[in-house]
Amino acid sequence: MLKRLLGIVISLIVTAAFFAIFHLLYLLDLFRMNHIVPFYVPVVISIVLGLIFYFLFSSAVTNKIMTQMARTEEKLVKMNLKELSFSLLGCIIGLAIANLIGIAFNGFGPLGTGIIILLNIVLGFLGFRVARKKKDEINVSNLKNVLANPDSKKNIVAYGRPKILDTSVIIDGRILDLLQTGFIEGKILIPNFVLEELRHIADSSDSLKRNRGRRGLDILNEIQKQLSVPVEIVDYDPKEALEVDTKLLKMGEKMDAFVVTNDFNLNKVAEFQGVRVLNINELANAIKPVVLPGEEMQVTVIKAGKENGQGIGYLNDGTMIVVEGGNRFIGETKNVVVTSVLQTAAGRMIFTKIAMVVS
Repeated sequence: MLKRLLGIVISLIVTAAFFAIFHLLYLLDLFRMNHIVPFYVPVVISIVLGLIFYFLFSSAVTNKIMTQMARTEEKLVKMNLKELSFSLLGCIIGLAIANLIGIAFNGFGPLGTGIIILLNIVLGFLGFRVARKKKDEINVSNLKNVLANPDSKKNIVAYGRPKILDTSVIIDGRILDLLQTGFIEGKILIPNFVLEELRHIADSSDSLKRNRGRRGLDILNEIQKQLSVPVEIVDYDPKEALEVDTKLLKMGEKMDAFVVTNDFNLNKVAEFQGVRVLNINELANAIKPVVLPGEEMQVTVIKAGKENGQGIGYLNDGTMIVVEGGNRFIGETKNVVVTSVLQTAAGRMIFTKIAMVVS
C-alpha cells in the first residue's frame, strides 16, 4: 500500500513538473503557435506524460527510494540516543545558518531560490556529519555538573578525539603510566568485547594467560580511578560475527577515534584501512635517548654475541649493545665508544667497541 501511494505521489509531482514546463513554454510563445494551440493542451500533455511515467517508470523509482529509506532507517536505528540527538541538533543548526545566509538572496527570483535550496542541503548535511563526529567530545553529564558545581574537581571536559584501547595495550600496562603523565587527550573508550576477551583470558586454565588477564583487569581498574582522563565502557555490537581486531577497526572508523595498541599486525591493517592508530611501542622507540657515533657510554657485558669475539649488553630501556671484542669482558662494566646505530622493526641496536684507555 505504501509503495503504491508513494508511486502515485511521485507521478503527481512529475506531472506537475511537466505542466510547469509546458505552461511556461505556452506563455512564452516561443514557437508562435498560441493562436492555433488551445490553452488546455499543456494540461492534457502533462497528464498523458504523467500516466506514462506512472505505468512505466514509477515502480523502479519507488523501489530505489524505498531501498534508500530502508538503509537510512537502519543507520538511524543503529545510532544511540546521544548520537541521534546531536546529529539532529547539528542538522537544525546547519539549516538555520543556511536560511540566515539565504536572506541575502531573497530578491534574486528563481536564481535566489535555487541558491537558498542548495545552501539548505549542503549546510544541513554538513551540520549533521560534523555533529555526529564531534558527539564524543561533548559530555552532557559533565556539563550538568559544571552548572551545578562549577568549582568541583570532578568536572572534567575531554578535548581531542577519543582513544579506543585494545587488549594488548591494557595487558601491557604502560598505558596507565602514559595516562598519568597527561600526554593523552580525549576520552578513553573501553569496548565491551575487549572486556569480554580480558575476562576469558583471566579465566584461562593456563597460569601465564590467567596472570596476564588478571593484570589487564587490574590495569583497567586503575585507569578508571584516574581523574585527569574520562573513561567510558562502550557497548558496541556490529550485528555480525567478527574478530576482535576487526571490531576495533570498525569501531574506530565509525566513531572517528584512534585505536591504541601494541599489536604490530593490527597497526599495519589499520594503516591499510585508513584507521588512525597510536602504537605504544612506536612511542617508546621514539623517546629513547639518541646516541651518535663517537659517543662514549658505560655498559655491562652479560653474554657472548653471535659473531666471534662479540659481547652483548643492554641499556636500561632494553636497547641491545653489541660490543666488538667484548666476549673477554663478560660480567665486567666497560667504557665503550659507539661506532654505529641500526634501527630494525624489532627495535634499535647499538654497535660499539672498547674505549682506548689513555694513560
